[in-house]
Amino acid sequence: MSVSRPLRLLVITYYWPPSGGAGVQRCLKFVKHLGHFNVEPTVITVDPAQATYPVLDASLLAEVPPAVRVIRTDTTEPFESYKKLTGRAVPYGGFANEGKPGLLQKALRFVRGNLFIPDPRRGWNRHALAAVEKLLAAGEQFDAVLTSSPPHSTQLIGLELKKRHGLRWLADLRDPWTDIYYYKDLHHTPLAAWLDARYERQVLTQADAVLVTSPETKRLFLAKLPALPAAKFHVLPNGYDESDFRQPPAAPTDCLRITHTGTITELYRIGQLLKAVASCAAAHPDVPLRLRFVGQVSAELRSQIERAGLLPITEFIPFVPHDKSVEYLLEASVLLMAIPDVPRNFGILPGKVFEYLAANKPILCVGPAGSDADNLLQECGAGQALPYQDYALMLETLETLVAQWRINPNLDLPAVSHSRYSRRALAGELGALVRTGF
Repeated sequence: MSVSRPLRLLVITYYWPPSGGAGVQRCLKFVKHLGHFNVEPTVITVDPAQATYPVLDASLLAEVPPAVRVIRTDTTEPFESYKKLTGRAVPYGGFANEGKPGLLQKALRFVRGNLFIPDPRRGWNRHALAAVEKLLAAGEQFDAVLTSSPPHSTQLIGLELKKRHGLRWLADLRDPWTDIYYYKDLHHTPLAAWLDARYERQVLTQADAVLVTSPETKRLFLAKLPALPAAKFHVLPNGYDESDFRQPPAAPTDCLRITHTGTITELYRIGQLLKAVASCAAAHPDVPLRLRFVGQVSAELRSQIERAGLLPITEFIPFVPHDKSVEYLLEASVLLMAIPDVPRNFGILPGKVFEYLAANKPILCVGPAGSDADNLLQECGAGQALPYQDYALMLETLETLVAQWRINPNLDLPAVSHSRYSRRALAGELGALVRTGF
């Protein structure tokens, strides 16, 4: 019996190893597993020597299958000027590493929001397009093109390829576009906001299919363009890679450690939880409560931790490679996540929640009840959302964990229903989309 030829998928993504952080994981894991589903990916990305990545994680290079072709291109970006003017690193998403902006930062955000639309990485587009044109001129054919964003300027590459060549196009939007929670901080003029919204509309309208990471984001886009068919939008969440969780869990026996990994700022509104932790620690001195933050923590949130009297029991660990981050998850008693308290936050489903689930730990989630994150945690039996101001529920939850810890310091969950969120299973869903032509 003959075997059908592999489907050929062109993946266009700015973030790719050695870039680190959350943004790189989605495309990397798709590419890592697509070969198992008879899909042959080719990756177009930026030359890391010219790219502007907030963080680096060279360990992720080992996850790129040797047979996968990765084409790296030049880029033209303004971030070197930014670093010289401010003396600061490239901003994280949501400006999490900047603190309260001064006049210069506000001015630079205005420039970014009005002169670089959709974003300053648009200078990469012409180089990426040239690389694709070279492949097509050599006679290469692709069954589909996937463009992943942010940066949302990457979607304009797909838009142009659709216009020039009519290629089947999957627009993968990991985050909302003009509705992202920090959009107002870019100080768009009415003209700039109109142009950005026009790009967003064109992408959502012209793409053959749109991938989003949560049901609420699908609802958000459909509400903006109700004439579009709902079947055009596919919820393909982030997930966890089973191979990252081969090492055994190592919950501590000498303390009840609550661990958060990734970026967190005062927008995540964990103040009441910090107060509850302080109360619980004072009420139960025989149970050593500890907090551990791995990754970027804003200066204001550090101040909140200090004001709550929790500095003596709090550990701050800077950004670490992904494999080390997983180790910290497995060394926790309980995991902390939070949804930023911003408009339209019901659809925010952080990629790390799936790795939290894979670690089989109880999850303290500060965020809105009934949100996509809340529904996911309850579906998997790992916890529930604790609304921002519900101090009583937070304290009750912590008291329950303390009582359980006294009986057995290992709070690991016996089993949670998260297998459908494995990266391999999700790559299979993507492969099926490509196979059916969307």
